[in-house]
Amino acid sequence: MFVWEDGDLNEEQVDAIEHDGSLYLAACPGSGKTRALTYKIALELSKLESERHWVIAITYTHRAAEEISERIARLGVATDRLWIGTIHSFCLDWILRPYSVYHEKLQNGFRVVDQHETEAILDQLCHQSPYQVRAFDCRYYYSTAGCQLENANPNRRLAALSVLNGYWQHLEENRLIDFEMILGCAYDLIIAQPSISLLLGKLFKYILIDEYQDTKEIQYAIVAAILNASAGNTNTFIVGDPNQAIYGSLGGFAMSRVDFAALAGIALADKSLSSNYRSSDRIVDYFSNYCVVPAVIEAVGPDKEYPSVVSFNQETNQQELDDEIVRLIRYNIETLGIPPHEICVVGPQWIQLAAVTRRLVAALPEYSFDGPGMAPFSRDQDNIWFKVSRLALTRPDPQLFVRRTRWAREILDHFRTAGVDVSKISPRDLLRHCNSIDIAVDDGLEYLELFFAELLLAIDIEIDLFPPLQEHHVAFFERSRVQIQRLEDAGVQGVSSVAMFRRVFATRAGITVSTIHGVKGAEFDTVIAFALLEGMVPHFSDPNAAESASKLLYVVASRPRKNLHLIAETGRISGIGVPYETTQVLAEHGFAYDLIAGPG
Repeated sequence: MFVWEDGDLNEEQVDAIEHDGSLYLAACPGSGKTRALTYKIALELSKLESERHWVIAITYTHRAAEEISERIARLGVATDRLWIGTIHSFCLDWILRPYSVYHEKLQNGFRVVDQHETEAILDQLCHQSPYQVRAFDCRYYYSTAGCQLENANPNRRLAALSVLNGYWQHLEENRLIDFEMILGCAYDLIIAQPSISLLLGKLFKYILIDEYQDTKEIQYAIVAAILNASAGNTNTFIVGDPNQAIYGSLGGFAMSRVDFAALAGIALADKSLSSNYRSSDRIVDYFSNYCVVPAVIEAVGPDKEYPSVVSFNQETNQQELDDEIVRLIRYNIETLGIPPHEICVVGPQWIQLAAVTRRLVAALPEYSFDGPGMAPFSRDQDNIWFKVSRLALTRPDPQLFVRRTRWAREILDHFRTAGVDVSKISPRDLLRHCNSIDIAVDDGLEYLELFFAELLLAIDIEIDLFPPLQEHHVAFFERSRVQIQRLEDAGVQGVSSVAMFRRVFATRAGITVSTIHGVKGAEFDTVIAFALLEGMVPHFSDPNAAESASKLLYVVASRPRKNLHLIAETGRISGIGVPYETTQVLAEHGFAYDLIAGPG
């Protein structure tokens, strides 16, 4: 039985972890949610009595799955009966691949297209369409009721559906499915073949769900069907924060405890974590005002008494924004003593952030930056060559052994899915081959191309015999060349070097630049947020604007430990010529903000 040391957990965490049965756990920011989830997984793994049983942990991101896996390994608990990954990976591994023969679209075999291929197909169809429509307008997701367009422009809705019909026909003719269809097909199988839920309900002792507030309705339905069919054999541990439900435009929402319990046919206890170990009293006091769902939050961490600087600027013009961000960065580093890698610049949209990042790199050459669009190669998580690049660009290190072993296992799984026989290659074998490869070139793409070729030779794989591997290879290098050219055109120096490539997987060393959605789950000493404007925060098409804005601001303001700087710059004009105004809920929030004097 897994036993933790005294002081590892607080009373609320222990109460949740030791609960016997299914549990719905609301966890405030900085409350040790991941620690509670990790210890719960370790405890339930140690209690398994049969080799047939599994503990399943579903995370929102690959990064979260990786972090939790590493934490569990450090606790010394055997993980051979643990499956952990995203809901899409879960549906592929446990539903689609084992039972594809029962689905009309999948029964003759299928391949999951990556983001690059999806965009290429949609771009071509949009170009051929007689209507004015963009691939952006064709984004969609599935609910139990079918396909739902994601914030489509009402004037382009019919045109988008016309393009999507052509897109779906192309996928079907070529035995392809995309990222969203993974969930749609999994739900189809669960509903049409009840025996799948019955079997999984017998195999799974626990299903743990992280960040439940970002779960889609169709995902709730898939998990609930398994819990319902298990007749009490499977328990669930659901953890998250309804105040951080910021993926509504993608179909995510925080289903209530009562509604999920009814859907799954289970008793679901209600508990919470209210101690914030991350932020100062002043920061907690600030972001608590944006709670949509009432919550008790108390600062208890080492920075509780820190004299936080919380500022709000509505005066800076868009043309002066870069200078203001530079000033705040220098103020935090030089006056407040904040390390550069503990500073994060946050904005609402990737397209703005990529441009801002490149300008900050030019304005602050003495500091490094980790931001959107700064990676010199394709970061498509579903592309096998991106996965291989992680091993190629990280050196053997005892501290990275667990992580690199997991990457190696993912690569072998991907090879297997592509039809390669890797039965005689273990993750350690693959690591050993990767560690022995020595490429003496300075160009990053040339390095990866030679590395991939040597690895394939070492494990005796002819890439031309496996079209999925070949297609991913072409996509990886095509997208990477475009990315490098774009960065070089923007004046970023040394972008094509191996050293720059290695930085992508190195421990965070520079000032981070991220979207609000991208920064969720992270923490920094200082956060600087800009473009906090109505129509951006929230998005102009959001039907629940005030609530969404509160949740987005809650996420932004709960990331820092010490200091928070909010900017609603003037001078931005919308596509229809209307000036953007400060996000309303921010403008109306009365707070004793700090004034930071300018130079001199």
